[in-house]
Amino acid sequence: MGTAGAAANRRPDRWVILAVLCLVQLVVILDNTILNVAIPSLTKELGATTSQTQWVIGAYSLAQAGLLIAAGGFADRYGRKRTQLLGLVFFGLGSAGAALSSTAGELIAARAAMGVGGSMLLATSIAIVVRTFDGEELPKAMAAAMGVGSLGFALGPVIGGLLLAHFWWGSVFLVNLPVCVLGLIGVARLVPESKDPLGDRPDLLGAVLCTVGLVAGVYAIIQGPGYGWTSGRTLLPAAICVVVMTGFVLWERRTPHPLLDMSFFRNARFRGAVSGGVLVSFGMGGSLFLLTQHLQFVLGYGPLSAGLRTAPMALTVVLLNLTGFGMRLTTKLAPPVAIAVGLTLMAGGLAAIAVLGHNGSYPGILLGLLLMGAGIACAQPAMGGAVMSSIPPERAGIGSGLMGTMSELGNSLGVAVLGAVLTAGFASSLPAGVPQGAARSLPDALAAGGPGKAHQVHSAFADSLTNAQLIGAVAVLVGGLVAAWLIGRAGTAPVGGGTVPGQPEAREPEPAPAA
Repeated sequence: MGTAGAAANRRPDRWVILAVLCLVQLVVILDNTILNVAIPSLTKELGATTSQTQWVIGAYSLAQAGLLIAAGGFADRYGRKRTQLLGLVFFGLGSAGAALSSTAGELIAARAAMGVGGSMLLATSIAIVVRTFDGEELPKAMAAAMGVGSLGFALGPVIGGLLLAHFWWGSVFLVNLPVCVLGLIGVARLVPESKDPLGDRPDLLGAVLCTVGLVAGVYAIIQGPGYGWTSGRTLLPAAICVVVMTGFVLWERRTPHPLLDMSFFRNARFRGAVSGGVLVSFGMGGSLFLLTQHLQFVLGYGPLSAGLRTAPMALTVVLLNLTGFGMRLTTKLAPPVAIAVGLTLMAGGLAAIAVLGHNGSYPGILLGLLLMGAGIACAQPAMGGAVMSSIPPERAGIGSGLMGTMSELGNSLGVAVLGAVLTAGFASSLPAGVPQGAARSLPDALAAGGPGKAHQVHSAFADSLTNAQLIGAVAVLVGGLVAAWLIGRAGTAPVGGGTVPGQPEAREPEPAPAA
């Protein structure tokens, strides 16, 4: 079909559909970081330890990472619109449960339930975009969707700080409910239904193995500093992770209807985007988790002030997307170059925050946030396009799920690993007379050390933060170089006949717009 014919068949309400999808995606991704500024409140009001606060954040990301691929397969089989609606229901119910939690354990369980709903939403958003747009409009729509995702990731601390300045910590969850209601109305009326015509059976065993393996691995990472890395309580879940994930790979290679087609990994562009995406999310998620603690515990800002001081990154992403500068830059540069440049900027920003902000210099943190925003606007559309162009269009749900999985898995591991690095470094740097067990949180260490050792405890915490943030910067830089190198080596032919973003694809007929 020619360009004119393709344009004639485009839905007139496609940009409204995109707006609905962006709204849903915004609130799901926003909940990855909205709790970061509430960590001190959770520590005081719920008596949560550092490990528990990591689980409050990590349970949400981990549930998404474990179920996104399964949710993508479910969406391809049973319908992407149907999956979106189910996801909104689960997400809304989980948000209500989180707001009403009275213990850290209840909050962790509610956050996991939210993650289940979030997995359904993230697994279908990009897939619906790919099925709704084509030609020259597809890269613009992809950039808009990913830009909103980055905006939600960065605006979380701002909105969380604003709510905490006027309400109790549960308000950061109640704000999701009206968005869920609007999303249900918009998706039900506007979003077209689409599914894989082949209708493969869902791989239930693969979904179980993937989820169990990821949960066991992150549990070992989070609990390692507390129990000891050689403790049986750390080694046992680590071993379970290795065994179960090995079984997952073997099962996916032999089952006729795999959850994740391992042939995708034969494509170097796909491998580059996936590996780079995991490392980038690792550095970004973990470093922003540390940054909010840096602003509050080290520099002494309140929740709202700390949230507002992370806003420049989000504003930079929005400015570059609204002006079209980011899109023009990424379309002029080859994808490997755009990814390498963008992720180098992000790594430089993280390093600037760690080094220049170490002694209480917010201008240094500001410089880092601006560099990170520019890097996101440059690299993310190119990386997302590399994934979606590497798989067949009828498996768009799996592709969208994979993109979400690499982001959520990297974010969860970043919080766990860099949080563990912070705890371990803090424990080893505490002044004499302060027990290492007090390193569970800065308030505990200050209480154990007393006023006479407060300065030493603060310095130990700041030094440990800097070291953990630098590890995050290195992870982002390595991720950018790996992704750019692998994608640069790849050919242009997608796996299984997929399409390259910006080129028309053969697509199933869509239903007429809703009246």
